[in-house]
Amino acid sequence: MALLNILHYPDKRLHKIARRVEVFDDRIRKLVADMAETMYAAPGVGLAATQVDVHERVVVIDVSETHNELRVFINPEIIWSSKELVVHEEGCLSVPGIYDDVERAESVRVRAQNEKGETYEVDCEDLLAVCIQHEMDHLMGRVFVEYLSPLKQTRIRNKMKKLDRAM
Repeated sequence: MALLNILHYPDKRLHKIARRVEVFDDRIRKLVADMAETMYAAPGVGLAATQVDVHERVVVIDVSETHNELRVFINPEIIWSSKELVVHEEGCLSVPGIYDDVERAESVRVRAQNEKGETYEVDCEDLLAVCIQHEMDHLMGRVFVEYLSPLKQTRIRNKMKKLDRAM
């Protein structure tokens, strides 16, 4: 396993739309393992392949307190979402140190595949629902700060550029 480099906003590669995974082989299993290791090391609760400059529809999530309940979502799609919305403070490994409120569906049903290519469905609520919606945004080339006001986006973009120059 290897730690992967996480892209930082406003890197243009974060806006690429991810393509479907068609082949479930050792390469995908290695990507999932490397993404999980990277997410845990960061530390974070979710990571989309787009964030590590792999533009395929792969997401790893672990919202457990003990960080031992890894969930893998390949080619995820939301097939149902509640009308009820919830505002949750979000952060992102691609926008380190920035947190803000985002409104999302309170619960969703997701259809996805695991690393063997087996299709499954899962009902998500609370933090898991927020997290899967956040990570799926990455697969569509969207970062959570883009839900914020233009003024906040400009401030965050400038702060991130300054941080990247300092590194």
